[in-house]
Amino acid sequence: MLEIELLQALYPTGQRELEAAALSKVDVDQFYGIEIDEFPARIAETAMWMMDHIMNNRLSLEFGQVFARIPLKAAPHIVHGDALETDWADVLPPEQCSYVFGNPPFLGAKVQSETQRAQVRRIAALGKSGGTLDFVAAWFIKAGEYVSSPRTGDGAGETVEGSRPARIGFVSTNSITQGEQVAQLWPLLFQRYGLEIAFAHRTFGWGSDARGKAHVHVVIIGLTRRDHEPAEKRLFNYEDINGDPDETRHSALSPYLFDASQLADRHLVVRETTTALSSRPLMLFGNMPNDGGHLILSEAEAANAIQADPAIGPYVRQLVGAQDSLNGEARFCLWLQGAPLGLMRANSLLKDRLAAVRAYRSASSRPATQRLAETPSLFGEIRQGAGAFILIPRHSSERRRYVPFGFYRDGEIAHDSCLFMPGASLAEFGVLTSATHMSWLRHIGGRLKSDYRYSIGLVYNPFPWPTLTEADKAYLDGLAQAVLNARAAHPGATLADLYDPDVMPADLRRAHRALDQAVDRLYRKAPFDSDRERVEHLFTLYEKMTAGLLAAPGKAKRRRKA
Repeated sequence: MLEIELLQALYPTGQRELEAAALSKVDVDQFYGIEIDEFPARIAETAMWMMDHIMNNRLSLEFGQVFARIPLKAAPHIVHGDALETDWADVLPPEQCSYVFGNPPFLGAKVQSETQRAQVRRIAALGKSGGTLDFVAAWFIKAGEYVSSPRTGDGAGETVEGSRPARIGFVSTNSITQGEQVAQLWPLLFQRYGLEIAFAHRTFGWGSDARGKAHVHVVIIGLTRRDHEPAEKRLFNYEDINGDPDETRHSALSPYLFDASQLADRHLVVRETTTALSSRPLMLFGNMPNDGGHLILSEAEAANAIQADPAIGPYVRQLVGAQDSLNGEARFCLWLQGAPLGLMRANSLLKDRLAAVRAYRSASSRPATQRLAETPSLFGEIRQGAGAFILIPRHSSERRRYVPFGFYRDGEIAHDSCLFMPGASLAEFGVLTSATHMSWLRHIGGRLKSDYRYSIGLVYNPFPWPTLTEADKAYLDGLAQAVLNARAAHPGATLADLYDPDVMPADLRRAHRALDQAVDRLYRKAPFDSDRERVEHLFTLYEKMTAGLLAAPGKAKRRRKA
């Protein structure tokens, strides 16, 4: 079809001098491929012949001539083999290749077989950790090695005179453009193989008519050698992931698939860090019971326990995790820090529960858990302090405009199924729940399937936290409280109800919009037109924050030796 469109451009009024057969230069024997299963390999050959015939008929209609390549003499070169074990240069020497393209398998790191995981780790050669790359990443690395192979000329990376290195284009899961994989994959492509992004389609929904096939979120990425990169890079953005894209053009593209022209280092990636890059409140994992469920009470069990012995009331606390907060569920726990020994010995419920905790921990195969059997009245890991806290679910539906963070005044206990910020203020809640922070999460954080994955090391610690004056804090306090008031104005509605984009109440939308505008102004005076523009601005701030901190490991070692 592309050849027909090109011929239409060359002959807009048609032509009768040349036969259609003389016009068409594309034939099936120009295509080379590798397919691991033999039957699909044969199907691919047949499908290419069929498509060639269909296009020949279309060419005939366009130019008023009958054109059919019969008898079939040319054949596609489909090799039956494992693409990750085959030397691509044996299939087609790289100096004879124009394009490397395809739709490699979509398999996340956790669902790969042992063989597949070993293949990815061998090809990536990331060192001891091995990385957590998706299966598709191996094709990008193999393609980078192929187009940059020294076999294309007399020296490494040189091409035969008059030729140009092959260009790469792959459909991929969007996981390689967000989350922890970006810092693993893209430095290899940029630095090891000297590639640049020539064009990209940002995340869009890709479905299949095949029965049982799920819709997936994918990107399309085109790569070229740096010495042959185009001056303008085309970027296709999908405001509606099931709709048509808008195209923009840029001098540089980031591996997160946004404009990188304002960055000093267009290859900059966000690396996970255990320490925050600027002053901000501490964020922690919640408290881990490690108790076999014996310190946990249902709502009815908590009520009955207090009714039977009111003295234990202060030590029965509401336990909140991600699902509890989202769905309005009530769970309780025995929080026995500071509880009198006499109470724990006299109360039959406590005696039975603590004996069960001791037995559960003692039976563990982990020495650390066995040691916890000595203190059965306490959670296995305790991080809770006094005062208000913000509850952050680790995962949230990608349909939501805002992740529904919870704000708890005091008294509740954060479960380890979530993250939490102890001693938090309303202003800090306002920054976290703002569109600015949400855009950083959407573009930089990882995904679980298509859901957002919130991470302390990858999302929170690297986030460019704004500098807040006392006046800023007071103003944000009021706007954040307005969000909480709007939530409370709908009794009986859970956070899942309130943040469902189809039914989100208008007053809650207005409260969030006002908060968004206030937080945006902390970063710049001019409003942002889109989430992508927000994260592009945040990325320039991240680059300034990390200047001198993210040197390549080899360079860092040389500086230490000096």
